[in-house]
Amino acid sequence: MSYPTIVLPVQALVKLGLQNTPNVHYQLTAEELIQDTLRTGEGVLNDTGALVIQTGEFTGRSPKDKFIVKDAITADTVNWNDFNIAIDEKYYDIIYKKIIQHLDKVPELWVRDCYACADKRYQTNIRVVNEKPWNNLFAYNMFLRPTEAELENFTPDWQILSAPSLKLNPEECGTRQSNAAVVSFKHKTILIAGTGYTGEIKKGIFTILNYVLPQEKNVLSMHCSANMGKDGDTAIFFGLSGTGKTTLSADPNRKLIGDDEHAWTDDNIFNFEGGCYAKTINLSEEKEPEIFNAIRPGALVENTTFFPGTNTINFDDASVTENTRVSYPLHFISNALEPSIGGLPKNIFFLTCDAFGVLPPISRLTPGQAMYQFISGYTAKVAGTEAGVTEPKPTFSACFGAPFLPLHPAKYAAMLGKKMQENKVNVWLINTGWSGGAYGEGSRMKLKYTRAMISAALDGSLNNIPTTNDAVFGFAIPDSCPGVPAEILTPRNTWENKEAYDEKASYLAGLFISNFKKYKDGADAAIIAAAPIQKQ
Repeated sequence: MSYPTIVLPVQALVKLGLQNTPNVHYQLTAEELIQDTLRTGEGVLNDTGALVIQTGEFTGRSPKDKFIVKDAITADTVNWNDFNIAIDEKYYDIIYKKIIQHLDKVPELWVRDCYACADKRYQTNIRVVNEKPWNNLFAYNMFLRPTEAELENFTPDWQILSAPSLKLNPEECGTRQSNAAVVSFKHKTILIAGTGYTGEIKKGIFTILNYVLPQEKNVLSMHCSANMGKDGDTAIFFGLSGTGKTTLSADPNRKLIGDDEHAWTDDNIFNFEGGCYAKTINLSEEKEPEIFNAIRPGALVENTTFFPGTNTINFDDASVTENTRVSYPLHFISNALEPSIGGLPKNIFFLTCDAFGVLPPISRLTPGQAMYQFISGYTAKVAGTEAGVTEPKPTFSACFGAPFLPLHPAKYAAMLGKKMQENKVNVWLINTGWSGGAYGEGSRMKLKYTRAMISAALDGSLNNIPTTNDAVFGFAIPDSCPGVPAEILTPRNTWENKEAYDEKASYLAGLFISNFKKYKDGADAAIIAAAPIQKQ
């Protein structure tokens, strides 16, 4: 996409406080941003023409360094916790000033106007100011791209200022360390300093939409992927990073709506973004052809290595991080839906990566179980997704997205419960984690089996198949599934040592029960009854 006649007004930068930057590159094409990255020596091309960069010290999000400014707007509305960490207004002012001073001294800046929310009723205009051209390419790939006509009178609703090479003084800036991502709802600005990890840019916007849409627009925002069948039936895939949202939604037989961030309105499901941000660790053309073939000119690949003496990416190499990534525009996927707006959902899948090897690979949930699992948000943090996580670790993340939810989880859960009931959706739990034993002993569930299970759920093949309730969690496990060995459907059967399985299942049940205590007062009888049974 080219913008030959649009020029960023000087006053737009002056309004931010920028005065002296001599070279401002506005609304460059992907090709131009790639050339600028090559020119500055911060990236190389792989053998398919994709741009490969290193994000530096941070190769994942740093949740302990993400702050929301506590002010008159947020003081009584944000659910302050370990993820929504408050920072005083005075520190925002100090950090803002330091970023502006820093950006005013760099020789070049890259500025991009874009927007979030495919449904024009909820369009959120964004202006991104980057110190690095590859950060700007990420914004080009991940946000929606306005036409030249739309840019003529473009007014940003939100602004992102990104300065990866700026190291903050924690004592002076009120931060934990030298990096920070700071959201101010009063100033409608996101400040990013000290980290080049591109995911901070997209998750900053996701955070603000998770605040604004449910509270001000009565629209449910969701950390999920979505696709749509030939008959217009939409499927939603909830899950934290690494559980398979991107992989499983990229189904060649269905139209991709999006891979990570969506909203559920009274009449549709729409994508927040204009691109995909896929994990590439162990990527292969055989297992994930859509993602593999999206790594071409215009794609931005992060923190991978090459086979020695070549520019061929070694996707199996995790020496830099397990969290290797690629971003690309949505249209790089052959069957992407444009605009990325789908019909109301008929099926919801909760994706979990169970490191204990206890949960069944597919099971059908009652409404009460669905709400219990949504509020619990159990999975394993997959290595590399966050700084300091080096191997799968069990965690509970409310609504499958707690780090990005500024409001209380009860708000999102109540909205989802209402919508599930109104639309009579089927809800399934999918374990993409371990089978035949816990992590380190068992093996990861084969992707082809997971795909077969989801296909069977979507096409109705499982509707008339008898089920057996799991003894601990109560989930309805199909006795058979087309294309899947029957013996793997019941996890206890896959363990050689049945007593060891029973012990792990009881332990995991205890973790669920302990975690849910903080939500029990706001849950109805059906949700409370959906708790697992911990055997003594």
